[in-house]
Amino acid sequence: MELTHKQTKRFKDTPLSVLDLAPITQGSNASETFKRSLDLAQKADDWGFNRYWLAEHHNMPGIGSSATSIIINHIAQGTKHIRVGSGGIMLPNHAPLMIAEQFGTLDALHPGRIDLGLGRAPGSDQLTARALRRTLFSNGDDFPDLVEELEAYLSEEASTGVKAYPGVGQDVPIWLLGSSGFSARLAAQRGLPFSFASHFAPDYMHQAIDLYRSRFEPSETLSKPHIMLGVSLVAADTDEEAEYLSTSRKQQMLDLMRGKPGQFKPPVKNLADHYAPGEIAALERNRGASSYMTGSPETIKQQLGAFIDETKADEVIISSDAFDNDARVRSHEIVAELLT
Repeated sequence: MELTHKQTKRFKDTPLSVLDLAPITQGSNASETFKRSLDLAQKADDWGFNRYWLAEHHNMPGIGSSATSIIINHIAQGTKHIRVGSGGIMLPNHAPLMIAEQFGTLDALHPGRIDLGLGRAPGSDQLTARALRRTLFSNGDDFPDLVEELEAYLSEEASTGVKAYPGVGQDVPIWLLGSSGFSARLAAQRGLPFSFASHFAPDYMHQAIDLYRSRFEPSETLSKPHIMLGVSLVAADTDEEAEYLSTSRKQQMLDLMRGKPGQFKPPVKNLADHYAPGEIAALERNRGASSYMTGSPETIKQQLGAFIDETKADEVIISSDAFDNDARVRSHEIVAELLT
């Protein structure tokens, strides 16, 4: 089946980016993870992807990007053109001044290539959140105040009495990230670009899109709404191979559902040999959404084109992991071939 002319145009006009969860595979370590991430980022840079984002997670043995700003610098140092940023920094875990200084420093090192995506969740469990924050006084309701404080530190007109050096006047675009309507409304109110985790919360995707676009107020930052949507994607040379490779991500999600996060596991032929039918059914209910894609180059072309046409996303960011690094790289290469 060929894409319609409308789908083809929507697809070619929509920049594609990469979300790297820096997976630590079973039997490997963080050092190997960071080498693989840099290799993928360099290829993504050559292939024409728009952004390469890394996410803040804590107390998860299968994710290596907890010190997010450090990994961003590692990736930016080894690439030339692609924008590098956070998808995202969990702002309630940090003093806004420190984030302003860190990302001001990153922008000074890599001018015009750094993005600062902000989330309001802890990126961890409550026990870890307490270890990070030393207190749990914040339930996320103060997120708008934290964003405003951070913006003030980066502004040349800051009147707080405290300035971020580096940071003041640096070119660090702020994005708001979310998996519900809260950040969609806040991004619209503040006139900021918005990235919705539709690969994580597909049931709320259309609601968040509508909230953001209908309530958007133009700002000095942005004259019209700009939304980037996340998709979970595994591509391979055949549909069957892609489905097999996708069982590594499924195992990661199932283990997380069990409250037992672990390292990224090898693929398996049959999930039912390892997990209960009810667990698999609960996972597949989410994975039936349009933001979950698995298949051959032609299948991915159809799915991704249809997704862009359905949502009219301004950008799409893909999260694509496989246990074998060559398979992971190939998955991204298949998507990159759609850019040409």
